[in-house]
Amino acid sequence: MPHIELTLEASPDTQPALEDSLERLGALAVTLMDADLDTPDEQAILEPGVNETPLWRRVKSSALFEADADPLALLSALADEHPELDITRVHFRHVEDQDWERAWMDRYQPMRFGERLWIYPWNIEPAVGDDDVVLRLDPGLAFGTGTHPTTALCLEWLDATPPVGQAVLDYGSGSGVLAIAALLLGAESALAVDNDPQAILASRDNADRNGVGERLVAVLPDDMPGDLPRYPVVVANILANALDALAGRLAELTAPGGRIALSGILDGQQAALLERYAPWFDGLRCTVKDGWVRIDGRRRED
Repeated sequence: MPHIELTLEASPDTQPALEDSLERLGALAVTLMDADLDTPDEQAILEPGVNETPLWRRVKSSALFEADADPLALLSALADEHPELDITRVHFRHVEDQDWERAWMDRYQPMRFGERLWIYPWNIEPAVGDDDVVLRLDPGLAFGTGTHPTTALCLEWLDATPPVGQAVLDYGSGSGVLAIAALLLGAESALAVDNDPQAILASRDNADRNGVGERLVAVLPDDMPGDLPRYPVVVANILANALDALAGRLAELTAPGGRIALSGILDGQQAALLERYAPWFDGLRCTVKDGWVRIDGRRRED
């Protein structure tokens, strides 16, 4: 059946409250986009943490409602709850029913990271060389598909120095794409950690689909075992403020001589993080891609 789509713009500060209101009013789904970009093809896919908003100057929210929803009633409720909202800039349109997940997948194409690593959606049969490594992913199941530069930077790092026979920690795992890529590249085991329960389910599902489920453990931070080993390979694709707060913890979890890759860093934020991680890591270096930064280095011997 058709639906009604409501679209509005907000600042990052007011967007969370507006999103809560839309959901209370019966929104079936709420999609966030950069209001300064014109088309979906231009949109960057960000992976904000729980209760964090995207790093956009203006956020466009599109909420999908059942076809029998009353637009005037929705406008009235939004105006009551958010008097600061410019109602004249709220737009409605009727949209025909479709398989939203399938439409997303039809636009998602195979991507290569580094020399050997590929990510393929499930609807496309891989056509790669014998030495290539293929990670199959269903974008509709999770967030974190490799399309964002922060994820790409970490995948390229894993491809350049495959963690063969090593244990890998993926902190802030999202869909589990980095942990699964590490396993497909030869890692012995991987621990995926994320503070969103849906991410944990997505990581496990994606790992099972790629045949590495028995070697991956996915947990919430509070459920991490107290007697964790120190990992020879650590990757953390989160945001700069979280990387700053977690510096001591990530250093503690990295084995002496172990390698670390940090991403989710905007170009310009790296200087403070280089200083933050310098007490524990040597050879810290930055790689920049499309305005985002990866920092990698090696854990100093205790």
